[in-house]
Amino acid sequence: VGIYSAALKKGALDAVGYSHMIASTTKLNTPGRKLADMTGVHAMTDVTGFGLLGHLNEIALGSGLAASVELNAVPWLPGVEELAASGHITGASNRNWAGYGNHVKLHNVSAVQKALLTDPQTSGGLLIACAAGAADHVLAVFRADGFDRAAVIGSLAPGRGITVET
Repeated sequence: VGIYSAALKKGALDAVGYSHMIASTTKLNTPGRKLADMTGVHAMTDVTGFGLLGHLNEIALGSGLAASVELNAVPWLPGVEELAASGHITGASNRNWAGYGNHVKLHNVSAVQKALLTDPQTSGGLLIACAAGAADHVLAVFRADGFDRAAVIGSLAPGRGITVET
């Protein structure tokens, strides 16, 4: 959403992109209520100002675990990669990286992809840490609430830090 907003400020966001931005920022994280008490759900956060990696970092640090992200599984909003590649990246993305980048190892991740992973969000999606056996049930809750793009994007394991790979 930060990428959309940066493009909007520069007059580079078309009507379709604007429609996606509004749809994303006005969609409530209603599955959270149902997931909060679900067996197998261990942590949950909304992805906001610190971006996906910042909120994942908090989960990893708080749990004493290492996180692994499969970059190709992350469900980007439509057109954001192209907007970021054309220079519509927020300054907060770089500030976010400066704050927690020392906890993250990137493998085959471009500068544009790094900017997307650190992009601040307004009303971003939910990041859930759950037992592997609960993942299908968690996804079903998301799907039932109209979150068709919800996906398993990685895992947690003993260790420290975050690794992002393609």
